[in-house]
Amino acid sequence: MFVPLTPLRCLHRAIDVFGSKTGIVSGDRSFTYAQFGERCEKLATGLPKFGITPGDRVAYLSFNTHQLIEGYYGVVQARGIVMPLNVRLSELELTSILCHSGAKMLMFENDFAQMVEKLRKSCPNVKKWVCLDGSSDLSYEEIVDAGHPERADIFTFDEMSIAELFYTSGSTGTPKGVTLAHRTLYLHALDVCALNKDVESMVDLHTIPMFHANGWGRPQGSTNMGIPQVMVRRFEPTFVYELIEKHKATDMCLVPTMANAMINAPDREKWNTSSMRRVMIGGAAASPELVERVEKAFPTAECIAGYGLTETAPVLTSSRHKVPSYPSNPERLRRQASAGWPVPGVTVRVVDLEMRDVPRDMQSIGEVVAMGDHVMEGYYQEPEATAAVMSGHWFHTGDMAVWDEDSYLYIVDRKKEIIISGGENISSIEVERAIFSHPAVFECAVVAAPSDKWGEVPAAIVVLKPGESLTTDELMVFLEERLGKFKLPRIIEFSTEPLPKTGTGKIRKMILKEKFWAGKEKRVQG
Repeated sequence: MFVPLTPLRCLHRAIDVFGSKTGIVSGDRSFTYAQFGERCEKLATGLPKFGITPGDRVAYLSFNTHQLIEGYYGVVQARGIVMPLNVRLSELELTSILCHSGAKMLMFENDFAQMVEKLRKSCPNVKKWVCLDGSSDLSYEEIVDAGHPERADIFTFDEMSIAELFYTSGSTGTPKGVTLAHRTLYLHALDVCALNKDVESMVDLHTIPMFHANGWGRPQGSTNMGIPQVMVRRFEPTFVYELIEKHKATDMCLVPTMANAMINAPDREKWNTSSMRRVMIGGAAASPELVERVEKAFPTAECIAGYGLTETAPVLTSSRHKVPSYPSNPERLRRQASAGWPVPGVTVRVVDLEMRDVPRDMQSIGEVVAMGDHVMEGYYQEPEATAAVMSGHWFHTGDMAVWDEDSYLYIVDRKKEIIISGGENISSIEVERAIFSHPAVFECAVVAAPSDKWGEVPAAIVVLKPGESLTTDELMVFLEERLGKFKLPRIIEFSTEPLPKTGTGKIRKMILKEKFWAGKEKRVQG
């Protein structure tokens, strides 16, 4: 029997199997899966009355709220394309995305009312402006109230039609619109479900902004499994700790900068986190030191890493255990901090320029390429950019890695961020991990800086923990024990300000790199 694959099936299963169970918790509001499903269906049937037709893009400028996750199903059932926006983008960046996508409706929280007033002038394609939590303009509840509960007939949906549109973070260039089909999202949800443990007692904390790479598939995967989902409207460590204690959250996902903020929160020890069972690190490369620190901060939890891109919906691999136990704790931490091994439905390779597998020797560096059920359909309205990242059925991630005989991946850098110094390839991530292992370091970034002698040299920007002190010489002595001489940073700057980050928590290395290449004075070591 052929049954179209669509994320709407995740919603239907939640209603049918887990209808009376708490589904969504958002601020002081809580909905069972039956109630949540009804609101999604009313949104779906209400949207056409306000001009939304099949294929229309419906954008959201919102933090994590129940209205946003309702859009993941209501907009899709209305045969529209849901498009969560990065809330930390500038007016110019948002204008570019809204115009490029041709979005017809923008749902926004009142927090962004001033921004919306500016966007109205620059985005004539947006015909409806909908306030999610206020009475100005058209209100979100008006649309819901105009609809009625009606289950979608999934047999009328084309599983290859586009359901979601996400724009990349732009951390290494201009944001591109990633298109994800119904089929892609459903199969990705199943793969995410396969990674869960003890789902009958699981409580999922949505710490990752849902505009980040499809919320890592949690809005669909957790719904499919009837797991209670607690919205973290805005990430702030104390607030997250409060929600963990209040709702007995068991699972959450963090990018490394968020994890670092959690473990260094001054009031961390006052909260009861004994319910927490798993913390997944993704969005950027982790380190054994970070994994260890997270597990010390959450003694009842294991910390594992995951890897993927917006273009892959996003999860490609995870560092879940492949064997019952590891021979030593350092080996366990090293494996759990790796990108891990492929999830079901995905094939991953590490290849050279000729698309030949590099040796699985943990030394030979190649590019990660992927093939599988949840690689994107392409970049929206950019066929040339799509073709540039595809080799036949293989998607080029732009990430450089080494791998081992057990298919564990270890990301060493972005292709564009490898530092080539005197003909040697230096992984900025390797240098960052060494710096981060110093107990006084809060966060750091390593970028390429120009050198007349070597072409490029590593430059490190370091932020210390409050109350800590560290000199350049002390840090260099520490690093000399951990890195080859050619990998040592030739420039070290200590910053008293947090490093610039994207809306998804990634460090904006391009901004840090630009100042060195603009010819400013530098202090060079050795």
